Amino acid sequence: MSESQFHTTLHDNGVAEVVLDRPPVNALNAAGWNALAAEIEALGLRTEVRVIVIRADGKGFCAGVDIKELNADQSLIVSVNAGNYATFKAVHLNKVPVIAAVQGFVLGGGIGICGAADIVIAADDASFGLPEVDRGAMGGAAHLQRMFGVQKTRFLFFTGEMIGAPEALRLGAIERVVPRAELRDAALAIAGKIAAKSPAMIRIAKEALTGIEDGNLEDKYRWEQGFTLQAYMSPDSAETRKAFVDKRDAKF
Repeated sequence: MSESQFHTTLHDNGVAEVVLDRPPVNALNAAGWNALAAEIEALGLRTEVRVIVIRADGKGFCAGVDIKELNADQSLIVSVNAGNYATFKAVHLNKVPVIAAVQGFVLGGGIGICGAADIVIAADDASFGLPEVDRGAMGGAAHLQRMFGVQKTRFLFFTGEMIGAPEALRLGAIERVVPRAELRDAALAIAGKIAAKSPAMIRIAKEALTGIEDGNLEDKYRWEQGFTLQAYMSPDSAETRKAFVDKRDAKF
């Protein structure tokens, strides 16, 4: 059920805390991504919400989409694509600032959330990556490129390698790195500082800052998603998903 994949708490200071919670790796299914999108968008429309913090329980922040679900029924890619697109758009174009607080693995859809967010706080054990090529899919590079430079994004996308929080901080992709035990408190402290300001001014600032960005993040991601559908028509794509589920190397 989608409602079991995350939960939300609204604090007295106007900070909404959305927590991903779908063991073992917080890989949301199609219903989960669509529900998360609706929740984030709705929070931004509530006048009492001043800042949104997205974080996760468990070993890692988010492993992206549920590959096992897609391996069982690849027609769900349409719903998954729609849910991913809507979630990242809900974060990027939200009426209020969105802070991503991440730990452990940040993969696929986790990159989408971070790349769409206003601020990213990372635990010292966080690592970022887009293994899309190894999963027979496309997408997420637009959001990764919002965090890193063009060539670093292409290196990470082509190789599937991960980049750790200290290096991400050095490259200016994230705001700060803190010990794992301090992650939630650090994110809520920043959110509280923003929430203490004029909500009207912060909402104006969010819209203004989004408007001065180069290019349209949603259009770029939608372009990528078109290639996901193309990739899914290839037998190599099905082989990568089956190999992942079978825990073996893909054969081409």
